[in-house]
Amino acid sequence: MHDLPVHEALLMLETDRDTGLDDRVARARLEQFGPNELARMRRRGPVQRMAAQFMHPLVYVLLVAAAVSAAVGHGVDASVIVGVVLVNAIIGFVQEARSEQALAALEAMVTGEARVRRNGRVRAVPVPEIVPGDVLLLAAGDAVAADTRLIDVADVQIDESALTGESQMVSKHELVLEPDTAIGDQINMAFAGTLVTRGSATGVVVATGGNTELGLIHRLTGSTAETVTPLTAKIAQFSRVLTVVILGLAVSAFLIGLARGDDPADLLVAAVALAVGAIPEGLPAAMTITLAIGVGRMARVNAIVRRLPAVETLGSTTVICSDKTGTLTENQMTVAAVLAGGEQFTVSGAGYAPEGTLEPASPHNRALQEVLLAGVLCNDAELHRDGGHWTVVGDPTEGALITAAEKGGIRRSDATQQLPRLDEIPFRSELQYMATLHEDGADGPVVYVKGAVERVLDQCSTALESNGSVIPLDRDAIHDAAVDLAHGALRVLAFARTTLDPGTRTLEEGFEPRGLTFLGLQGMIDPPRAEAITAVAACRRAGIAVKMITGDHARTAHAIAERVGISERSSGDGDPHVVTGRMIATSSDEQLRELVRSASVFARVSPEQ
Repeated sequence: MHDLPVHEALLMLETDRDTGLDDRVARARLEQFGPNELARMRRRGPVQRMAAQFMHPLVYVLLVAAAVSAAVGHGVDASVIVGVVLVNAIIGFVQEARSEQALAALEAMVTGEARVRRNGRVRAVPVPEIVPGDVLLLAAGDAVAADTRLIDVADVQIDESALTGESQMVSKHELVLEPDTAIGDQINMAFAGTLVTRGSATGVVVATGGNTELGLIHRLTGSTAETVTPLTAKIAQFSRVLTVVILGLAVSAFLIGLARGDDPADLLVAAVALAVGAIPEGLPAAMTITLAIGVGRMARVNAIVRRLPAVETLGSTTVICSDKTGTLTENQMTVAAVLAGGEQFTVSGAGYAPEGTLEPASPHNRALQEVLLAGVLCNDAELHRDGGHWTVVGDPTEGALITAAEKGGIRRSDATQQLPRLDEIPFRSELQYMATLHEDGADGPVVYVKGAVERVLDQCSTALESNGSVIPLDRDAIHDAAVDLAHGALRVLAFARTTLDPGTRTLEEGFEPRGLTFLGLQGMIDPPRAEAITAVAACRRAGIAVKMITGDHARTAHAIAERVGISERSSGDGDPHVVTGRMIATSSDEQLRELVRSASVFARVSPEQ
């Protein structure tokens, strides 16, 4: 539906944007499409799950070896083998239970109530009763109940990280998109299970339950086929060959004895003894004990192995595929660079903890202090410390600005006390900026503005120097600096200020978004984890290739890949190491094989891909 105009989408779904569905139609569609919930996957009970732990070739060989050991009087060997099998089964049983709990959590992601228009009135409806064609009302804090084509949007941002892996909030609008637009770029859609973080919107539900993008992930996760590890495949092949050889030798010995005229009863005992003696009962036990030791070592470094043979598989690994957001990165926006007064500053530290510095140190740079102050005051987020962990309440981008200011010596509590807010213009996508009005005893009320670089630059005519003087704006130089920061995958915001006449208490009285004084730029990114950089380097030394697969933008993905050592440095958007989801969708099987071999970064991929 993202490629249809709003009126065509409403017509196709046979609904009205003002009145929504009537109750009779809604009931009929609920019967037709079923409840708006993820289908419960058929799961094995505890007895079946435990029995399944014994159903693979390695365990078969172990059980046969234990039986043979017991039959020939080696009770200790038989006990050790049985103990190893039981420990392996218990570990597998527990880990499988955990994975099923994760599936159950996925099924519960869309719950509660949602606001819809029915019979021309707004009412709260249980999420399972939402149907295609319902007109859904969304506001900040709402979890999206179903896949929805947006028809009216007011400054909406949605957290889609659970679906696409993108760390930044996604701004939405209702405009028509191209048919082949990737999920992460479908900015006129709101998807089930995502979270509205800002603004409000109205949309028409286009898919519910298992037909949503979240439902597709659920089906793929629940229907994942069991894979055969290299060790399991080799043990199975060895078991088949050994069984054929042992039976062949036993039968041959029996037949030769018969041809020589020996007693058949004695020959049968001899053949069985030959078969028993040929089974290497010590080999499976030694192998499994070795694997169990490996599982224990992995657990001590916080790596949980669900199935015993997977330990050996790790030793055979030649390629590791990793997500980006929260795996290779901190999943916490961080200001990495500040441009102010003609100087560029590097900001150390990662995450929301106010631990780090601005280099080079420049305590007398007035422009630097002003751009950090603007980031704190033109801001609606709050930072909270829970023990040793810092979290942001609000937009992660605004949380990063508060942290950067703290690193520069500006505390939010002090700034808001000295310059209390009088009024504001909230950020809206059509404005592309936010403005706040503050009391100032020196030159009158002051207005701070933050927003998109192009939009803020258009509003500025002067710039603040490091010594506090005001000079004519060099628009081209600032634009080039912003482009350089953006090429490093930094999200760049521009900051400006102006003063109004004394006594002004609202922005409607005297604020004109022209003739502002430019303060500077702040560039932020979700930084890579230090331990991820070390791990990637260790993998490469071991001859293991590491590939990144993410729903984030290609430029951001490539920049992070460079920083962690996955991808070599190169220039331009046509980097051969970056493959997009659109390229995957349009590639033949042979082309895809070549892309997989040559590429190290896969960006803007869909969950299905």
